[in-house]
Amino acid sequence: MASPPVLRTLIVDDERLARRELRRLLEPHEAVTVAGEAANADAAEAAVHEKNPDLLLDVQMPGDSGFDLLTRLDAVPHVVFVTAYDEYAIRAFKVNALDYLVKPVEPERLAQAIETVQARAAEDGPQAAGAGDEESRSPLTAEDQVFVKDGERCWFVRLADVRLFEAAGNYTRLYFDGEEPLTHRSLSYLEERLDPDRFFRASRQHILNLRWVADVTPWATDKLKATLEDGTEVELSRRRSRAFREQLSL
Repeated sequence: MASPPVLRTLIVDDERLARRELRRLLEPHEAVTVAGEAANADAAEAAVHEKNPDLLLDVQMPGDSGFDLLTRLDAVPHVVFVTAYDEYAIRAFKVNALDYLVKPVEPERLAQAIETVQARAAEDGPQAAGAGDEESRSPLTAEDQVFVKDGERCWFVRLADVRLFEAAGNYTRLYFDGEEPLTHRSLSYLEERLDPDRFFRASRQHILNLRWVADVTPWATDKLKATLEDGTEVELSRRRSRAFREQLSL
């Protein structure tokens, strides 16, 4: 039987004593190694890009909150919120946080949270639990999850579940599970980050998830039209229609 994955953990909290206390509570757990600490969202973002850890977040920090930080990450690690504010629990679970611990943290509850993250990390494979190198983060795979915040609503969504990306000025609209939130990333940025074997730039306006394409038919002169499983129709430009034929023909 395979051993549970070791969790490389980043402790994010603006209070130094709180970070020290979390370190102390984590010491008995051989399955956890503390990869670093951060006192604010900027430092945490840099540490996530460098170390690709699992993440413990305080909700309220000077400047950007834990929720704001998640919107700035390309791929979101496993998240457990650790905070003194129990009123954020519902919002945290709406974005699929794996657990929510209220300070002062009880050792038994922390142990439960660690077991939950280990179970999810084992399901997702080794890269999801702290691969730590730049190559492992680029491109984003279909199994990566991203955090999307549109107004007061938040989602964790697997890229595999996003059937269509649509340009909206300098923003991009994602279509998944009946939701249509905007993300501050541009379509060109996403094209560079998404796996080209799974996600296809259909035009200046759209990127398709090829697994959601149900049918492709000729459309106008030298152009194609893709129909997604939900019935959405997307017209491919002439140039991208040629690329589609070249990429996917036998």
